[in-house]
Amino acid sequence: MLSSRDKGTVRRRTSAAVALGAVLALTATACGDDGSGAGGDKGAEGSGKGKITFWDNNGGIRTAVWKTIIADFEKANPDIDVEYVGIAATEYQSKVDTAIQGGGLPDVGGVTASMLAGFSAQGALEPLDDRLGKSPLSDKVNKDMVESLKAAGGGDGTLYSMPTSANNGVLYYRTDLFEKAGLDAPTTWDKFYAAAEKLTDAGKNEFGYTIRGGSGSIAQALDAMYGQSGITSFWDAGKKKTTVNDPKNVEALEKYAALYKKVTPAADVNNDFAKMVAQWDTGTIGMLNHNLGSYQDHVKALGVDKFRGIPQPVGASGKRVQVSNPVDGLGMFKSSKNKEAAWKFIEFATSKEQNSKFNESAGQVPSSTEAANDAWIQKAEPTKLAAQALNDGSTTIVQLPYYLPDWNTLSKSESEPGFQKVLLGDMSAKDFLDGLADKLNEAQAEWTEQMG
Repeated sequence: MLSSRDKGTVRRRTSAAVALGAVLALTATACGDDGSGAGGDKGAEGSGKGKITFWDNNGGIRTAVWKTIIADFEKANPDIDVEYVGIAATEYQSKVDTAIQGGGLPDVGGVTASMLAGFSAQGALEPLDDRLGKSPLSDKVNKDMVESLKAAGGGDGTLYSMPTSANNGVLYYRTDLFEKAGLDAPTTWDKFYAAAEKLTDAGKNEFGYTIRGGSGSIAQALDAMYGQSGITSFWDAGKKKTTVNDPKNVEALEKYAALYKKVTPAADVNNDFAKMVAQWDTGTIGMLNHNLGSYQDHVKALGVDKFRGIPQPVGASGKRVQVSNPVDGLGMFKSSKNKEAAWKFIEFATSKEQNSKFNESAGQVPSSTEAANDAWIQKAEPTKLAAQALNDGSTTIVQLPYYLPDWNTLSKSESEPGFQKVLLGDMSAKDFLDGLADKLNEAQAEWTEQMG
């Protein structure tokens, strides 16, 4: 009988085999195959009119703003109808993977950097380089976001997703509670830990921090680890071994995980971002790590005077280190029968007015360079500070390996239960990170071999 670790290895090797098969298929395409991609359906340019389907990868959270953008698009393009399908972020990737194998893909869908390698390896996405090159938007889209999505696409340098926005890790804190306790803003990790301790009175249901223990926990744990350790690369110099289990990262995770139940609610072990954010917005919790995407939720719940959102704390060296947050974007699926209309929708949604509208709602950094200086950004302090931190040289970004087809699986379903065990004291931080490192090193070796 296979152990859980062996089962994970089998799954990863199966995934790697699928990716290798896709790479070979793409190679065959270059040698004269029909270029049909997943499911043998190469789609068609279409008439540029009629109906297209759009899958939102953050349905429920972004539904309202997307419906507004779609209404504007249909008004400007009365001969095109857009069917909107909102899919929860936690379900999106598996739904797309199922559709790649069984059919039923949309024309356009949300495709973040973290999804790109898996989708592109299966030949499911339409290259967008030529379309963007001929578009009026070609010199009006953030070049760094474009390069980030190209790098995440699996190693061939092709653009498979048109960027819509960039996110960033944010430390939200309750200014009213900090002022009452006489605390400085948590701009350093030492101040963060001191505040978490001082603001906690479990008997009164008051806590200094809320930690993410449910779905999506690993990215935020990595952010806390690398932010404290100051390690600036995910791989060693030879790009063969990950630094995730470096002793400094192990020590950082031990300290971070020790916050659970000491200065956090017990419910945190199962909380995903929605539950964590709701808990912070309605309770008396001092601090929350999330990203720009929840800013508007906090404004609605607390107003703008009771909290701030600042870049992640700086470490002992005085420098800020953060892990990369995946750039969000819109991809066109190769099986689309109306690619001309699909591209019109992508162009419209990423143009200045619509891109600004989307990112004001999401609280994220626009991909449109024309929208980057819009008035709302100056008023939305977390977005303004995030943009400054990314551009003023104060922040080093540790690039996560989104290009690995196994990355999403390794950093989510295969790791989240282990992190919960660390929080509960059933597994050491070292054992957890050593196990994750073994899987990552194996995935990196397989990918390196496949790419030649």
